[in-house]
Amino acid sequence: MLLAILLSTFTHLTKAQTRGRVEVVKDPRVDTLIAKRSTLNKMGGGAVGHFGTSSYGYRVQFFSGASRKAAFEAQNKVQQGHPGIRTYITYRDPNYKVKAGNFRSRMEAVKLMEELKGTFPIMFIISEKIDLPKLDTNTTEQ
Repeated sequence: MLLAILLSTFTHLTKAQTRGRVEVVKDPRVDTLIAKRSTLNKMGGGAVGHFGTSSYGYRVQFFSGASRKAAFEAQNKVQQGHPGIRTYITYRDPNYKVKAGNFRSRMEAVKLMEELKGTFPIMFIISEKIDLPKLDTNTTEQ
């Protein structure tokens, strides 16, 4: 009886593993999107974020302290001297931290540190997720 059940099960398993044919029907634009995504990933992009794409990079932390007012003053100093560089304030009890930049390379962050050296004596380069610039998606393809 046990032998009959095993033979029956084995026969069904071998029939279930027959080869078949799968046909994928998709919109041709899917291939275009996959190619664009691949290009973005090769350029250093990652997951799509609020500002375009995000990836790991570098920021310069130039302030850390318990005073909210001092954190905003430090942020204003950097924004006045470098209006094209984004600054970020974070609060983790009990300290505020102020960082600047969305740098893909450490050398870019070092350059900003050199420029800020006279204003802020203690700075660090932080590796974290950064916001990359938005890509121009208004190009037309033919």
